[in-house]
Amino acid sequence: MSPGAPQEGALGEGESARDEVLQPQQEREAAGEQEEDDGVEVEEEEETPTHLPFAPSSELLDDVTTVDPSYTISLIRQLLPQGSIVAKEFSAKQGDPEEKGENSENGESAQLESKDPWEECGCILWDLAASKPQAELMMNNLVLEVLLANLHVTQSPRVKEICIGIMGNLACHESLVDAISMQNGLITTVVDQLFLDDSACLSETFRFLAAVLRSSASVSWAEALLPDEILSRVLWIVGNTLNSTLLEKSIEFLSTIIDNQDVTAILLQPLIKVGFVDHVISLLASEIEKISDESKFDRSASRDLIFHFMEELSATDICLEVMSSSDQLIQVLDKIIKLPDKFEVSSYCASVVMILANLLADGKHIVPSLSHDLPFLEGLFDILPLVCDDNQGRNALWCILARLLAQAQGIDMNSSSLKQFVSLLLGKFTLIKDDLESHRVDKVDLSAEDTYLKHGISTSVSFPVKYFASFFPRKT
Repeated sequence: MSPGAPQEGALGEGESARDEVLQPQQEREAAGEQEEDDGVEVEEEEETPTHLPFAPSSELLDDVTTVDPSYTISLIRQLLPQGSIVAKEFSAKQGDPEEKGENSENGESAQLESKDPWEECGCILWDLAASKPQAELMMNNLVLEVLLANLHVTQSPRVKEICIGIMGNLACHESLVDAISMQNGLITTVVDQLFLDDSACLSETFRFLAAVLRSSASVSWAEALLPDEILSRVLWIVGNTLNSTLLEKSIEFLSTIIDNQDVTAILLQPLIKVGFVDHVISLLASEIEKISDESKFDRSASRDLIFHFMEELSATDICLEVMSSSDQLIQVLDKIIKLPDKFEVSSYCASVVMILANLLADGKHIVPSLSHDLPFLEGLFDILPLVCDDNQGRNALWCILARLLAQAQGIDMNSSSLKQFVSLLLGKFTLIKDDLESHRVDKVDLSAEDTYLKHGISTSVSFPVKYFASFFPRKT
């Protein structure tokens, strides 16, 4: 039914380990080892549910928007909790006699089975909500009231996931967000879902929150997230989840905060106050530790996501100030750059040098120690072929080299140190030559960025020439 592609890594319906997805930091290593042994957690993380949310797209099938309105309304009716106030309101609106809901007693869905009528109807509505005409029809027929009523009475994680998933698709339509946000009790109810321990529900909650924070109603939602208890809970989830889909959705949510200036003004400083930057750095350090540990399952996609997010943070002044004083972050970057085999981290290299370039611009105290570190310089040159097709990454790398080698030229070195520097740079001559030949730029076409890059390359190349010449005094 769903025209959208399934999300990779979400927990499937009927899985039994929902409450085990979030674990304290000290248990993560043990949990990772257990997953390799019994295969349960890994299998669950890769299994995909039958119905998953998707954002509205111009490529949606035409027949999604031509579904009979009475059919959509009948689906909403199937979700009515028995005996609820909204059930009476719905019957009055439709001009029908009051009907008993199809749910189990007290409005609860008991242990849901694969063909449970409530779940089937909910998943169809989840799909249909991605179509704007269908979403508008649902909004006009009390769908929010019905979903909220279910969230208030149910204890079923699957029911909660479907309710929030439908809301998430509704929130993808900008014209509906204001009405969604004004629904009595909805903001508080959605924010409360952050305190669940079910990965699928949390993934949908973060997806919904990211959508509304990108909308014109973002300020009211940002203000609802302000309490330290809520922000600390968000960071705890990011730092402790073993589920790749939840990690992806939570980081996308945090990225939305950084991208929206109005939201940034409200939430960024409070986030930093509760340890936002340090949490992300610790998460990155934890992921890097797993690269050389074959007993841990591969999370390369998660590492890629974290690096891109860290790069985004390094471009934010208030975050960069915290990052530049973090020894842990410098150690993580140092470890990656010095890896002898960079195949496993090749996709992160552009982000690594972008982060480092931003750090060196802000934290000039870092430059002296790095400029003396020959293995570190050698690692930087080894990254050059890996970022040659990424203009920003390549420019950042040459700027780093210019800063470090300019620092090295400004200090007195003994002959042994000079020979080591010259030997290193001459040994990387082929890498430098290949990079320059593949990026020829005519002088008339030089932009300001090209001019700055040319200065960085000149500084790097002049270093060995200058000191190599010092061993051969000019004859007079």
